[in-house]
Amino acid sequence: MKHTIAIIGGGAAGFFGAIAAATTFPDARVVLFEKGKHVLGKVKVSGGGRCNVTNAAPTLAELLKGYPRGARFLKQLFPRFSNQDTIRWFAERGVELKTEPDGRLFPVTDSSWTIIDCLQREARKAGVEIRLSEGIRRLEPKDDRFELTTTEGAFTATRVLITTGGHPQPDGYEWLTRLGIQTESPVPSLFTFNSPTSFLRELPGVSVPDALVRIAGTSFQYSGPLLVTHWGLSGPAVLKLSAFAARELAAGGYRFQCLVNWTGEKPEAAREQLELFRKTNAGKQLGTVAPFGLPNRLWRAFLAESGNREEMRWSDLTGKPFHKLHETLTNAVFQVEGKTTFKEEFVTCGGVSLSDIDPKTLQHKKIPGLFFAGEVLDIDGITGGFNFQAAWTTAYIAGLSIGL
Repeated sequence: MKHTIAIIGGGAAGFFGAIAAATTFPDARVVLFEKGKHVLGKVKVSGGGRCNVTNAAPTLAELLKGYPRGARFLKQLFPRFSNQDTIRWFAERGVELKTEPDGRLFPVTDSSWTIIDCLQREARKAGVEIRLSEGIRRLEPKDDRFELTTTEGAFTATRVLITTGGHPQPDGYEWLTRLGIQTESPVPSLFTFNSPTSFLRELPGVSVPDALVRIAGTSFQYSGPLLVTHWGLSGPAVLKLSAFAARELAAGGYRFQCLVNWTGEKPEAAREQLELFRKTNAGKQLGTVAPFGLPNRLWRAFLAESGNREEMRWSDLTGKPFHKLHETLTNAVFQVEGKTTFKEEFVTCGGVSLSDIDPKTLQHKKIPGLFFAGEVLDIDGITGGFNFQAAWTTAYIAGLSIGL
């Protein structure tokens, strides 16, 4: 049977799935529908316009740690198409990637257009038809085919791959739930913490390379770079923590206490280092030298918050003043009241329930011929290329299976 395959959504997963389908099944007709005037919009803005293609995690176990939701599902898929396969796929098509110290991979050109051009070129080469400004109003399964009502008319397909991405509101999935497709309610992921009463609000731009950030009353915590902003706290540690705690923070209306250890050490080790620092700098004033490599402005803020004067000698820092300073350094409390979206990017926790998707094919278990890939699924990753990797993997496997 010669298939007509409809790909709904012109993002990373849509293009990757279309290319895989068209090259695997050259006799099939593959048509990609994009409701907007342009394709690959999220690829364009990713990584500040450089496109964070994937992550350099050295093992599949490390790669899976980047997914607050969907890791168990992806564990079955990554052996078939992993981050190393992504690197190889682009290299074979003339796109060289480079690894940055934090594990993110970008094209050596530092331009997302390199990735966009590659995907569009490969799609054309494979014979994919691309229809811009043509959205899908209705999708109806009928026997062994699907009737699509588009903004331009009608279209009949024997197979459909949905790659419409994440939606911040439940009504974005309404056209799918009408088909009886189960979805998990969407909530935001990857956001910064607003703390209007923060004692650091006058220090925007100050950062530390290794802080431990925790959500009070829960087991959620994450270590990494932390950035002070004029509205609260940001940086990789906060963004990644927000992803893992996305549902719980949403349930609490984004009002909670955030606890920060700024030292990069466990509290007891930090206490010992602070004691040693006190003895080594006994004759100096507190405000003139900062421990733990902390920025001077941040250190002086900690002194003020703990009630210690900058003119005080280190030798006089004993008893309650010492304890209060240690507590401020290792367990600073910030009252969070709200969130802020990270740059132009958003990631949604939620989407099509994985319990209804066959991990071998990405086909819906109850609707034969209907496949899903990318962020429309209830899979989301932390920053660092994990979300794109999930898109490449799910789309590739769906493309290999869709014409069978």
